[in-house]
Amino acid sequence: MTIHIIPVNKLSSQALKGIIEEFISRNGTDYGAIEASLETNFKQVKQKLKTGAAVLVFDDETETANIFLADNPILKKIDTSDC
Repeated sequence: MTIHIIPVNKLSSQALKGIIEEFISRNGTDYGAIEASLETNFKQVKQKLKTGAAVLVFDDETETANIFLADNPILKKIDTSDC
């Protein structure tokens, strides 16, 4: 399994928008007591990616992208030497 961290500044704004929108829709709409709008969720995810609080990853095996919080333990298993 080869997973790469993708710098968000390497993506076009349209590509980043599509990935964030897909991520938000895939994660459902149950946000607890206060439900945020899709626009608010989009802004929050984009801001976390831009500040480094979250990272975009691409899995070569499944050819899928995903977003993880930067402190997610799964990221420690990724070899970032070629990122």
